This record gives sequence, C-alpha cells and structure tokens, in this order.
Amino acid sequence: MAKTCMINRESKRAKLVRKYASRRAELKKIIASPQASYEDKQAAAAALQKLPRDSSASRQTTRCALSGRSHGVYRKFGLGRNKLREATMRGDVPGLRKASW
Repeated sequence: MAKTCMINRESKRAKLVRKYASRRAELKKIIASPQASYEDKQAAAAALQKLPRDSSASRQTTRCALSGRSHGVYRKFGLGRNKLREATMRGDVPGLRKASW
C-alpha cells in the first residue's frame, strides 16, 4: 500500500491540471503560432513558466486504484500488476485469464 501522502499528492496534481488546463493550452497556442510576434511568444513563455509546476499534465503518474502503487500499472485496467493478477484469478476482469500453453 502506498503512503497516503503520495496518493494525496497525486490527487492535488490532478486538480491543478484541471484548473490550469485551459490557460496552459492558450499559452501554448500562442507559442506555437507562426503569426504571433517574437515578443508575444516570449511573454507567453514567461507566463507559462510562472504557472505552478504541478499544473503540467506530464508530472502526473498513474497509480493503482486499489493499492496506490505507482510502478507496474496497466493503463487499460487502472490496476497495478499484483492487483490485476489477483483480480484475474478471482475472475473479476472479463476476458482476461492466466496464460497456459
């Protein structure tokens, strides 16, 4: 089980990403625009850097929904490898079963 503070930190990051998503998108659009002047791009880049660091979506990590584990998480199921195996053995995941050949 992951520390509660780590799980809370990830939820805080998710809130910040949602809060600043539109603002970040506007600034990135200005930076990527070929019509924008150099000064506008510089101002947009400076404004983007002043936003909170955790508001960037790339700082989020996937965590297991049950245990909070950050490594070995399958995106499709939202579970860590250990919990996915347990759920598969119980038959909780439709269409997934242990391989045997």
